[in-house]
Amino acid sequence: MAYLLLYVDDMILSASSQELLQHIVRTLQSTFAVKDMGPASYFLGIDIQRNREGFLLSQSSDALDVLDRAGMSNCKPVATPAETSSKQACLHMHAPTVAHSALLKRILRYIKGTSSLGLQLLASSSPTITTYTDADWAGCPDRRCSTSGFAVFLGDLLVSWSSKRQTTVSRSSAEAEYRGVANDVSECTWLRQLLRELYCDATQATIAYCDNVSSVYMLRNPVHHRRTKHIEIDIHFVREKVAIGELRVLQIPSARQFADIFTKGLPTTLFEDFRSSLCV
Repeated sequence: MAYLLLYVDDMILSASSQELLQHIVRTLQSTFAVKDMGPASYFLGIDIQRNREGFLLSQSSDALDVLDRAGMSNCKPVATPAETSSKQACLHMHAPTVAHSALLKRILRYIKGTSSLGLQLLASSSPTITTYTDADWAGCPDRRCSTSGFAVFLGDLLVSWSSKRQTTVSRSSAEAEYRGVANDVSECTWLRQLLRELYCDATQATIAYCDNVSSVYMLRNPVHHRRTKHIEIDIHFVREKVAIGELRVLQIPSARQFADIFTKGLPTTLFEDFRSSLCV
């Protein structure tokens, strides 16, 4: 796959051959003031390095700049961005306290020790989509909202991830997990459509791994109980994808649930194991 960085509001073009790529460039140049910047090396704050395996994406320059502006260029690194008992520091960014400042400093210390890391992009022989989804039930100490996270892989390549606080309070861990699954499936549906438009259709069903037994059971049991009425739209949405063969939801042990890294603080050994599994 060839890559060029073009100066049309900073845009990256890719094509299956150099000839096709040059044809696209010439077509754009006939209408717009386009400047060919050559192979992409920096885009939207992301450094792009080529290696034998493919591409390595990193934000080393921005990370060092943030540390410099915070006066922490010489701080002592830590292995994880948060302790196992810590909650999201961003929830209090408009009215931080001393405790939240300490959380932020720990994040910066983590950045100090990992500024050279990046996301490795590898070639994939088949466009199979696998995703891991998890939720930290009632994790917000103020509103008791849950935090859901997911990691989506195209082949062995991490292509999409999310960590987001849910907008409503879930009355059970199964409800929190199911809302997370629905958001994850929505992302995978968009990705499948994108691949279809690129003539690289994902013919196999998306595999979604969830460590909540109740959520997996609700997918397999067609009977709707009163207790699931409040999440019935999410249930119908996910079940429809299962019925048409686009999705399979499977249970996975919590020890192999990579999406945990997006929802809560983890012990160092588990955190580093999950991080390496995300192609970092």
